[in-house]
Amino acid sequence: MSEVALLQIIGMCVIGVGILVLLFIKGMFLRVLGFVAMVLGAFSLIALSVPQMASLPPAVETFDLASVKSPDDLASIGQKIFFSKGQCALCHSIGPSESARCPDLNGIGAKLAPEFLYESLTQPQAYIYLDFRHDGVPKEYPAQMPHIDQDPIGLSKQEIYSVIAFLQKMSGEPISIKVEDIMEADQKTTDSLKMAAVASPLKSQMQNLADR
Repeated sequence: MSEVALLQIIGMCVIGVGILVLLFIKGMFLRVLGFVAMVLGAFSLIALSVPQMASLPPAVETFDLASVKSPDDLASIGQKIFFSKGQCALCHSIGPSESARCPDLNGIGAKLAPEFLYESLTQPQAYIYLDFRHDGVPKEYPAQMPHIDQDPIGLSKQEIYSVIAFLQKMSGEPISIKVEDIMEADQKTTDSLKMAAVASPLKSQMQNLADR
């Protein structure tokens, strides 16, 4: 028996007890309790009759290198990352917005070189954009841009390149990020991990020898 079915039976029993109290008990206080029991039981049955839906966390977009065949594939992946894992849309707008907490990204892919975009994403404090949406002296935006290649966002180089490809396509600019660049970045990352795995035990052995 499911948990919902068990709760429905309990609710029906509560209603039955309430009806019996109203029919056979003359004491006013007990009759009030019986009526309250009937109402609560009825509400419980109504609530349990509503279909229950499981609340699942949003799917995490992963960078599938094997699916990248063209720059448009990069831009498609970058768009998904922009609105999900990258959390870019939480602060940035695409088009004018008075409520945006960071600069408007509309047309940004046509205005800035991909190298500058990469630096802005990984070293956001290298150049501070000011807010000109109001009269008077421009000021900094209220939200501080995080390093998206570090925790808690932690985008890989491939994911950052794909976001840049999306920004370029969104701006009507030809996508300058090549699939070969993604492959090369992935290979460099793999080589770095292999070197780190080899260097770690060697470093430990050298440290042990030095301590003797």
